Amino acid sequence: MLDPLPDARPATGLAVRCSRALRSPWSRFSLLVVLLLAAAAAMLLLEPQRFLATGWPARLSSGGAAVALFGVAYGACTVAFVPRPLLNLAAGALFGSQAGLAAALAGTVLGAGISFGLGRVLGQDALRTLLRGRWLKAADGQLSRHGFRSMLALRLFPGVPFAAANYCAAVSRMGYPPFLVATGIGSVPNTAAYVVAGSEASSPTSPAFLAAMGFIVLTGIGAAVVAWRKRHGLGGK
Repeated sequence: MLDPLPDARPATGLAVRCSRALRSPWSRFSLLVVLLLAAAAAMLLLEPQRFLATGWPARLSSGGAAVALFGVAYGACTVAFVPRPLLNLAAGALFGSQAGLAAALAGTVLGAGISFGLGRVLGQDALRTLLRGRWLKAADGQLSRHGFRSMLALRLFPGVPFAAANYCAAVSRMGYPPFLVATGIGSVPNTAAYVVAGSEASSPTSPAFLAAMGFIVLTGIGAAVVAWRKRHGLGGK
């Protein structure tokens, strides 16, 4: 009778080595870097934002299933660093203001949740050892102690990159539910403005389009002013 153990041992040994490697914080962080680089490369090569905006099948331009499918695709694209303003404009152009906003917000929360989960599982243990600087410790303490209101402020402030906020929150001790709720609520104003602009793009003189663009421009100027003042203040110290 043949002994099956010799054939099984190599697979078992490989599984044990992989398990040991994943228990190392820096091995998990390396895996996270590889995944993010692969996602960014896929975004550059495939240009999924162009597909969402112009190559979306006509039969999927209406209905609840189409909105849900777009939301899932939106979330995956944000993980791959596709800019959210482009996706928001596409949502408005494809589904109109109300359904487009629902799809965009669902995709925003989904993408943020995926990024937060990846950062928490693969990057937190390694990156927390680097929190030695005064500003890094302050940011970590703020997110850890006042997670909901801090993340709400970050989402309302358009100058903070979406991915940066996701991974900063993941490295902190902020909880998953406050992160998702704050993301959903705080993303409404800016997302709505882009979705409305996308839905009214064919009527650039309409009050809705002008109001949406005015909001986008004013918040962009405000973000630039605040960023300049903070940078100037830090440079003077």
